[in-house]
Amino acid sequence: MPFLPVGGQAVLEGVMMRSPTRMAVAVRRPDGTLGFMEKPFESVTRRVKLLGLPVVRGAVSMFETLMLGMTALNFSADEATRAEGGTETQSLGGQIAQIATILVSLALGVTLFVILPAKVTGWLGFHDRIGFGLVDGFFRLLAFVLYLLLISQWSEMARVLGFHGAEHKAIHALEAGAPLTPESVQSFSRFHPRCGTSFLFLVVVISIVVFTFVGKPQNVLHHLGRVACMPVIAGIAFEFIRLSGRTIGNPVVRALVWPGMQFQRLTTREPDLEMCAVAIASLDKVKSDPVLLDLQRKGGTTEVSFVQ
Repeated sequence: MPFLPVGGQAVLEGVMMRSPTRMAVAVRRPDGTLGFMEKPFESVTRRVKLLGLPVVRGAVSMFETLMLGMTALNFSADEATRAEGGTETQSLGGQIAQIATILVSLALGVTLFVILPAKVTGWLGFHDRIGFGLVDGFFRLLAFVLYLLLISQWSEMARVLGFHGAEHKAIHALEAGAPLTPESVQSFSRFHPRCGTSFLFLVVVISIVVFTFVGKPQNVLHHLGRVACMPVIAGIAFEFIRLSGRTIGNPVVRALVWPGMQFQRLTTREPDLEMCAVAIASLDKVKSDPVLLDLQRKGGTTEVSFVQ
């Protein structure tokens, strides 16, 4: 099975797909028709060599993925609540609101997964480097699991999780060279080694090691130092995802990615055929990307895109 740089994300009533130079969103409107958004997109890591270096490219790709994800979500929210097509143009105010949403989300994430676990661990009386690092890491992992459990039990998210599963299945089918029909796509696994859920799990695990080495934060500057480590941690996790995508057939690699893939049981649902059809429609818009077609002829690539 070739490793192809196709990633995606579930959105409201639809799926976003991304190839090396294109992105597309397909959304099922209330009247049953499909709404589409297509736009060219090439990662800055492909254009600026310095940003394409190992680890650095992971941090850059994470922020690019966040921006694309918010754009796709905003479009899907508009399309999923109206029967007829609308404009794809986003106002300056909308762009500012999108950036503000990402910044607020990042701030909440840093507070919940970096600062709060350290504070609670200190309050419990753990001060030595190893003990503090392990307990701090335990609370970070606990927060991650509780977050996923909350999402999985949120009834309004059920269909989004179904589209998440459909997105994974469609990418599996493309990589396997299988027919892109709803019935064919449905037969594939809803779990994928390059899923954003697995990436986040890796971030949590790697942060335990890195933060244990850094030691207990004593003041605001130390907390900021931990926050500054997060892009590096994300970059390391990205490189592992990259490696696992290329070598998933290796038994050792499969064993290492297994825990992260199990968390996808919480963030995906088995899709119906209609969801698979929407994922295929989105994939159809990017699969003719010339860069992707060339890589398919060569049997794969060393590049990676998140499968969220």
